[in-house]
Amino acid sequence: MEYSNITRGTFIKRPNRFIAEVNIDGRKEIVHVKNTGRCKELLVPGSEVWLTAPGTPGRKTKYDLVAVRKSTGVLFNIDSQAPNTVVKEWLQKQDYSLVKPEYRYGDSRIDFYMEKDDEKFLMEVKGCTLEEGGIGYFPDAPTERGVKHIGELIKAKKEGYRAILSFVIQMEGVSEVRPNIAMQPEFGDAWNKALKAGVEIWFLKCKVDKGSLSIVSSVP
Repeated sequence: MEYSNITRGTFIKRPNRFIAEVNIDGRKEIVHVKNTGRCKELLVPGSEVWLTAPGTPGRKTKYDLVAVRKSTGVLFNIDSQAPNTVVKEWLQKQDYSLVKPEYRYGDSRIDFYMEKDDEKFLMEVKGCTLEEGGIGYFPDAPTERGVKHIGELIKAKKEGYRAILSFVIQMEGVSEVRPNIAMQPEFGDAWNKALKAGVEIWFLKCKVDKGSLSIVSSVP
């Protein structure tokens, strides 16, 4: 996926989950942050950020903040809508006979339903933007929805689907994601139950640029 109208800025502060103050060419601009997670280790004063101007009529802010360069020099895509977009693009290039987004299953909408030969797949997608020591962690904020979706995947596996929990790694240099049990022990418990039930966990490594994001490989 590619962004249009990419602009460089310098992060100043984040008054709340939805907006940030950014310096663009010497002027302060209020921008929308496309990630409601904490991102405290990324969005620090002075950080290089990258913005896109979608041009949607009636917007309160001109720009969306979609990427930030960490103090380590690594560029992170933090757009929470990007993972599903890049996964859809990637799945359509694989050899599935059917790829259907937003599939209703049980009490949830699972991100993707796929078919290949006689196999039926359900895939839930999560974006990983938290990294420590070359390891990715999820979540960076408690997610009851995430725990619920894992429960649905366990159920689907028992009903004969190939059930997959996939993590789009929104930075380069990381090939593994672990449950962030310090943030949410319940997610770690659900993760372990899923593995025992036969749910597959895939790590989707990405190429990250200031104006684009793409999946380059999958690591089961």
